[in-house]
Amino acid sequence: MLSEHSILEKAYAAFNARDIDAVLTMMHPEVDWPNGWEGGRVHGNDGVREYWTRQWSVIDPHVQIVRFLPDPSRRTIVDVQSVVRDQAGNVIANEIVRHAYLIENGLIRSMEIRKLH
Repeated sequence: MLSEHSILEKAYAAFNARDIDAVLTMMHPEVDWPNGWEGGRVHGNDGVREYWTRQWSVIDPHVQIVRFLPDPSRRTIVDVQSVVRDQAGNVIANEIVRHAYLIENGLIRSMEIRKLH
C-alpha cells in the first residue's frame, strides 16, 4: 500500500493534469470534499467529478505541495501553494493553503481546508 504522502503526491499531480479519473481512484466512493470555490461540501465520487468539471470550466487552479506537517488527529496535513488563474490566464489568487486529509485503507475519505495561523 502507498504511504499517505505518496497518495497525496499522486492525487495533486493528477488534479493538476486534470485527470479526474486518476484522482477518483484514490478517493473513497463516499468521499466528503470541500467546495472551496462555491462554498459547502460535495459527497461521493460523482459529486467531486461534477464540482471539478464546473470549476475547471471557469477557473484554472494548480496546487503544489510545499510541506507535510504532523498532526495528532489522524489527519495528514499538507500546505500547498495554490495559484488560480482565470480563463484568460490572469492570476486571480496566489497563496499558501492548508489541506487536512483523512485517509483510510489507502483511500482519501475526506478533506478540509484549514486557515493558516
